[in-house]
Amino acid sequence: MSKSKQAKLLKIYKKLLAHFGPQGWWPGDTPFEIMIGAILTQNTNWGNVERAIANLKQSNVLRPTSLVRIPNAKLEKLIRPAGYFRAKAKKLKIFCRWLIKQGGVKKLKKKPLNLLRPELLKVWGIGPETADSMLCYALDKTNFVVDAYTVRIFNRLGLIKTSDYHAIKDYFEQNLPKKLGVYKEYHALLVALGKHFCKKTKPLCKECPLKK
Repeated sequence: MSKSKQAKLLKIYKKLLAHFGPQGWWPGDTPFEIMIGAILTQNTNWGNVERAIANLKQSNVLRPTSLVRIPNAKLEKLIRPAGYFRAKAKKLKIFCRWLIKQGGVKKLKKKPLNLLRPELLKVWGIGPETADSMLCYALDKTNFVVDAYTVRIFNRLGLIKTSDYHAIKDYFEQNLPKKLGVYKEYHALLVALGKHFCKKTKPLCKECPLKK
């Protein structure tokens, strides 16, 4: 761990927390709902995911066994607001079959991170960001989540010079205290900064909480 890097990361964290306040991310009534949300949010915004999850709840199918049994056409219709609904319906079914085979969420929580993450990444349709979101927010593993906002913000700040997912993940995990609460909040605060200030095409640098 580099003390100077840790100091910079914690300074950024405190500034963002002071500006935005606690984010309470990831929203979801159950760990399973959070995991489903992590799949549905691929390539779309959270508002669309909320509509898809509301449809699943209204149809009373937000359970692993129900999502496995539901006809493809019906599932596709329910999650249509989240986009890429055919591919995502397939991903949900494959994931739910895997989850059932593993013995459910409670059994997953008991597995160590070093074994669980590689297993999760072998599931079709589950990439690093989706897997890490599940591990951190649903399964309470001290595991940092990297997304496009993280890559954009830290490259613009000049603290990293790469877009490699695992290199950036290692940068945070090697230089932050190993605290689940910090990992969850830091990721959520970077999402807030990316959405409101560090935008892709027209960043609001003059108003940015990190401008100094």
